[in-house]
Amino acid sequence: MRIGLLIIDLQEAHLGKVEQQVIDKACEYINYVAGLLRSRDHAVIHIQDIEGMEPSEEAKFNIIPGIEVQETDFRVKKEYSNAFWKTDLEQIVREQNIDLLILSGYAAEHCVLFTYNGAAERGFKAVLLQNGILSSHSDVIPATYRDRSLISYPVIEALVQS
Repeated sequence: MRIGLLIIDLQEAHLGKVEQQVIDKACEYINYVAGLLRSRDHAVIHIQDIEGMEPSEEAKFNIIPGIEVQETDFRVKKEYSNAFWKTDLEQIVREQNIDLLILSGYAAEHCVLFTYNGAAERGFKAVLLQNGILSSHSDVIPATYRDRSLISYPVIEALVQS
């Protein structure tokens, strides 16, 4: 099974209302899973929301320093909440023969959710990374986990071992 990790909108421009310790915890989980997947030649895809970006604010739209980015990772820039909409994400997923998408990042109630739904609409299996999604509203995370498929890093470890 080929796995792809989507790291969605972890950019300074979007994380202003999220506490730093919450961001740090999510980054720890995301980086661990990304490293695990990279070590087994699975895909890591960074999604950057550039909607409304002004040239003078470009630095705010970079991926935050807490997320490790490797040369082999893919990057997708988007202007809509669903990372599949009007981007080459679907093409990358198909070309990489990805069977399972693991979604992480910000915001659970917007871009993560819309991308999760976009994956399902295109026939991809998608799950959310436990402790790997963020929101500026604390009640959103439990509701998002309750209503969607979820995966923990020990399960990912078992999947990549087989």
